[in-house]
Amino acid sequence: MTDFFADISPIRFAPEAEDDLSFRHYDPDEVVVGKRLEDHLRFSVAWWHGFAWPGGDPFGGQTFDRPWFPDRAGGDTMAAAKLKADAAFEMFAILGQPFFCFHDADIRPEGDGFAGNTANLEEMVDYIGAKMEAGGPRLLWGTANLFSHRRYMAGAATNPDPDVFAFAAATVKTCIDATHRLGGANYVLWGGREGYETLLNTDLARERQQAGRFLCMAVEYARKIGFEGAILIEPKPQEPTKHQYDYDVATVYGFLKDFGLEGEVCVNVEQGHAILAGHSFEHELALAASLGIFGSIDMNRNDYQSGWDTDQFPNDVPEVARAYYEVLRAGGFTTGGTNFDAKLRRQSLDPVDLIAAHVGAMDVCARGLKAAARMLEDGALEAARAARYAGWDGSDLLDLDLAAIAERVEEQGLNPAPVSGRQERLENIVNRYV
Repeated sequence: MTDFFADISPIRFAPEAEDDLSFRHYDPDEVVVGKRLEDHLRFSVAWWHGFAWPGGDPFGGQTFDRPWFPDRAGGDTMAAAKLKADAAFEMFAILGQPFFCFHDADIRPEGDGFAGNTANLEEMVDYIGAKMEAGGPRLLWGTANLFSHRRYMAGAATNPDPDVFAFAAATVKTCIDATHRLGGANYVLWGGREGYETLLNTDLARERQQAGRFLCMAVEYARKIGFEGAILIEPKPQEPTKHQYDYDVATVYGFLKDFGLEGEVCVNVEQGHAILAGHSFEHELALAASLGIFGSIDMNRNDYQSGWDTDQFPNDVPEVARAYYEVLRAGGFTTGGTNFDAKLRRQSLDPVDLIAAHVGAMDVCARGLKAAARMLEDGALEAARAARYAGWDGSDLLDLDLAAIAERVEEQGLNPAPVSGRQERLENIVNRYV
């Protein structure tokens, strides 16, 4: 036990409460289109931003003072990692969310090479597993941090040094093992430095083949050990590399098709990464669903005045509603969920800030999903969509060749007039709900 969250009671659903530590919109047992809200949203807390991040930014270092940080740990890094886990599960009990996520480096201290890392990870998996068995939340997904350590400065799977590739592959093996042992619903691969900084020293074809084989190895191993969860890739366009190979959903799909993995691997779509790619969150979700690779989401937001990944907590209900509309249209989550890949502002120093940030975000998501459910249930948008394409119903046009189509146009004297897209009216419909 710790006293980090001392005197903070479990968050309750209290719509009329005046404090900022009550849910006003998120009632986990509320039934929305036939399913409990908790089961729709499948909230998850990210271990890295909540407990490992020191509060720095590109222009300044640590601002947070956590008792498990190295400068406070007195040299016993394993004791610090267990203290961090204690605090994490205390926060989980306060929030009551059903899932959490982690990178291996978030939960275990750095060891002496691969053997030391593996031993530390296994010890922490035992420690966390006992807490889960005692009533803690489940694991939504695990992943390997293949980007922070200096060995990965030129990438992991795409590194020009085969020894780094081997170290990364072995690390992924241990992280899949850990995720499997903890009953994870998914395993995520995020290539934080899988890209290039300059083409002057980069062999694109070679690195693409390395990345493809690396992913195939991960899928093969996961299935070999009986891991039945989804394997997910998280797209990101840039930052820190000039160009990342997993740029967006469309790029990832092309990569999966190239290596025959489109039936094995799906995507974990993050709001902030969608914005960095020049898309909207709902675009990436809709595209993933249309391609059959939708899996899970990282919920956050970027500052639209900044050109980098700020990972702020969501607070824009209309944007969140449009995102969940696409999630619901895709059939909702199966193994996936809503992971808060979001961090406090570096001036938000107090432990209660971490609780309040998640409470507000969970309320925003609840409002957004309920609005999306009403939109889908009422059917106004879907009716407009169906009407727009009604002319294609029963058409054989796609079965013809160009000559036959030209002959038909000439015979029928076709001279089609444009039809209004009604965009403003459709946006007005959305505004009724949010």
